[in-house]
Parts: sequence; structure tokens; C-alpha cells
Amino acid sequence: MRILILAVGQHIADWAAEAVRGYLARFPRGFTVELKEIRTEPRHGKTPAQLMAAEGGRILDALERDDKVVVLDEHGRDFTTGEFASFIADHGRAGDRLVFVIGGPDGLAPEVKARAQTLIRLSSMTLPHALARVLLAEQVYRSWSILAGHPYHRA
Repeated sequence: MRILILAVGQHIADWAAEAVRGYLARFPRGFTVELKEIRTEPRHGKTPAQLMAAEGGRILDALERDDKVVVLDEHGRDFTTGEFASFIADHGRAGDRLVFVIGGPDGLAPEVKARAQTLIRLSSMTLPHALARVLLAEQVYRSWSILAGHPYHRA
């Protein structure tokens, strides 16, 4: 299984970066989860559409042709933890790379959303970018634990 988290923004709070690194370090061989940070476009003198377009271009450049792209979006599908684990298992069987995209402060360009096979949301509430990274990393780890029969998930 290959999973990539593409996240716009290269400087997040130390506590969040440490938490994400901690979860990503827990995965066993054969279940690869990586984080790639996409540079935030400088804000000065640009419209939100220009910012999203520039960041969107960098996101699209980081994708491979056969990637299964999942965009985190406030209007996306809600998953229970079990459903999310099943979703990951279903996409992992195909052997393709599963890519989760977390947008920047202005959101994601329409072209990035159009490239996605699925839009999901982590919560009905708006989350800070750093917390979204931590929550996604933890839920991917929890999904692995469910699929592997590991005791981390006890529900």
C-alpha cells in the first residue's frame, strides 16, 4: 500500500509536525505513508483565485498519472472510521498510490478538485490546517490498525 499526503504549507506548528512524524513512523514495511509539503504561494498582491491556481499547479505536478486522488473538502463525504478503513483497503488492493490532498488557506483550485476521484471531510467543523494533518495521519494509522488486526483501534 502506498499513500501520499500532499499538504499545502511548509511551516506548521512544532507540536503538529511532531505528531504527524510520530504517526508516519509507526507504519510497517509494505504500508508506506509519506507527507509531501507543497509550497504556499506568497500572498502579497494576489487574488485568492491566483493563489489557488499557483498552488494547484504545484499539486497537479506532484501527482502521478495513475494516482487515486482524495481531496479534503468541507463539502466532501463523511466517513466513519470503519468506512474509512474499508475505503483505504479497497483502493490499496488496486496497487495504485492513494493521494490525500490538503489545500492551503484559500482552498483548492477547481482543477485539483476535478482531478480527485473522491472528496471527503474530516469534520463538519472547520479545522486548522495543522490539526487536519494530524487528524488525517492518525486516521490513516487507525485504518491500518483495523485492517491489520492491531490492538490500537479498540472500538
